[in-house]
Amino acid sequence: MSRIFLIAGMGADTRIYNNIELPSEYEVIPVDWIEPHKTDTLSTYSQKLIYQYDIRPKDIIIGNSLGGMIAVEIGKKIPLKKIILISSIKTTDEAPAYYKLFRALPIYKIIPNKVITSAGFLIQPIFGKMSDADLWLFNDMRRNTSPIFLRWAMGASLNWDSTTIPANVHHIHGDKDRIFPVKNLKGTTILKDGTHIMIFNCAKEINKWLKSILKK
Repeated sequence: MSRIFLIAGMGADTRIYNNIELPSEYEVIPVDWIEPHKTDTLSTYSQKLIYQYDIRPKDIIIGNSLGGMIAVEIGKKIPLKKIILISSIKTTDEAPAYYKLFRALPIYKIIPNKVITSAGFLIQPIFGKMSDADLWLFNDMRRNTSPIFLRWAMGASLNWDSTTIPANVHHIHGDKDRIFPVKNLKGTTILKDGTHIMIFNCAKEINKWLKSILKK
């Protein structure tokens, strides 16, 4: 049976995929975050996930946001059957301009842990409007994410240095994504009115796209 690994975004867990439907012929494996070492890069962290989950050649990885960046790094190390990115970026060339600002002014290093895990009032203005149920779930995922992991993930993503795209990458992105503006992206399927959390509220359209990609 072919295997599909699901990797969530920063501040989330694999419940982010609750609305995603995958064909029954696949074994679906949620990837839980493991505690990083402070010196880990996205590349070294991806290697740890390969060992932890025994990810093998010809497996499929679906990555949302930060999870997509990590999926790209895994794909550089293992010849995956498919790498599917949702609301993510493929290289640092696609990163938004504010990445340079926060690399120069790494304020994430001094933000108190309580603030990192409790800034719920910022979710909808930044990520996009969602239903009350989805907002509750998003807040619950964020509250239950380790502040150590969140701080590391902020630094590791801001300092990601990658210009190589592995084979078999498929990318879908919303045209109203405020985290990764669509104007920076290349070779991407664009979903009209999709925000950074379109995996919640545009799941029907994403499921159709996934079904088509998995059939190829």
